[in-house]
Amino acid sequence: MSINNNNNNNNNNNECFMLVLSSPSGAGKTALANKLLEIDNSFKLSVSVTTRTPRKGEINGEDYFFVSNEEFSRMIKNNELLEFANVFSNKYGTKTELVNNALINGKNVLFDIDWQGVKQLKDNLKISDQLVTVFILPPSLSELNRRLKNRALDSEETLKKRMLEAEKEISHWVDYDYVIINDDFEKCFNKLNSIVNAEKLKKFRQKNLEKFTTFLKFK
Repeated sequence: MSINNNNNNNNNNNECFMLVLSSPSGAGKTALANKLLEIDNSFKLSVSVTTRTPRKGEINGEDYFFVSNEEFSRMIKNNELLEFANVFSNKYGTKTELVNNALINGKNVLFDIDWQGVKQLKDNLKISDQLVTVFILPPSLSELNRRLKNRALDSEETLKKRMLEAEKEISHWVDYDYVIINDDFEKCFNKLNSIVNAEKLKKFRQKNLEKFTTFLKFK
């Protein structure tokens, strides 16, 4: 389940990385991910595999890869998933092949996964610097509850489960590289974008620096 990162086609000459956004449901990670993908074409979204039923308007292969429990189990058995987890009685996972292909073609990969997936990614990656993790916190649990109700996607029973799970998920913020409180979407996104830009500028990701600095000596 290791990642092979050969960035022969990366025009920016930076080593590609995997950016993970995690948060409890309703804290805003999906909206943040969508805006990042909209303004930064260096990223490709990692589309997860799931056993849950598609919601209205969701497209197979675009929002998720919807598969049966049997197919999901087969993928685990054949080591086709880089990470996988059980969330609210449904299974979610990431196809290793899709992530590899994106990195090989010079794309950073954006993940929308939970703390269970992050733990597996850390365990499975040979190069820890490939992974950048960001946890998105809601301003309060009451605000989180309000956002979930406004989404109107879940039954009252599921909503209660999500709120109970949120407290457990929030406890894992300490395992992440960065933490952002989403009390204002634009401010939150600007912070996320600053993280992305700083990560791109790390010297080990700028492969031409040594050649460039050598050139400066003779200029």
